[in-house]
Amino acid sequence: MAVIFGALLIQGVSPGPQLVSEQPELFWGVINSMYVGNILLLIMSIPLVGVFVRILRVPATILAPITVLITLIGVYTVGNDVFDIVLVIAFGALGYLMKKLGFEPGPLVLAFVLGSLLEDSLRRSLIIFEGDLAGFVTRPISGTLLAAFVVVALLPLVRLVLAGRTTAAPKEPAQHP
Repeated sequence: MAVIFGALLIQGVSPGPQLVSEQPELFWGVINSMYVGNILLLIMSIPLVGVFVRILRVPATILAPITVLITLIGVYTVGNDVFDIVLVIAFGALGYLMKKLGFEPGPLVLAFVLGSLLEDSLRRSLIIFEGDLAGFVTRPISGTLLAAFVVVALLPLVRLVLAGRTTAAPKEPAQHP
């Protein structure tokens, strides 16, 4: 979904509820392409089920290096630049470390897709507010959204602090008659 969202934004189309009414040919074209893609995938996948099962039996110690090699060859053929290979290896190592440290990849993909849109919107807003950050707080809609964001962002921290207090609270001594 993030890829489709990003592709629409790159093409200058703002995805949202108005997409169906403003550009119905694009909307139904995407829906129809998904139907056609699923049918073609089904037609191509059924005969290849045996091949897929055999690929699953290949040990990861053999399959992973082959996958990395094919990826690096593909990256090099796109731009014929060794820097692209170094970049892929660096981001692969970063992704591996993030996975080991428990970071989820989904929010990172959304950040890459939505980052430029957020930056452009922030720049436009600052131009409208003449550089005054108070405009984000004083307007009712933006102030409400900002407050909701702060609450959602701080909620896990508050829960952690409250959980720490309940476990660290001293128990009352038992009463003896």
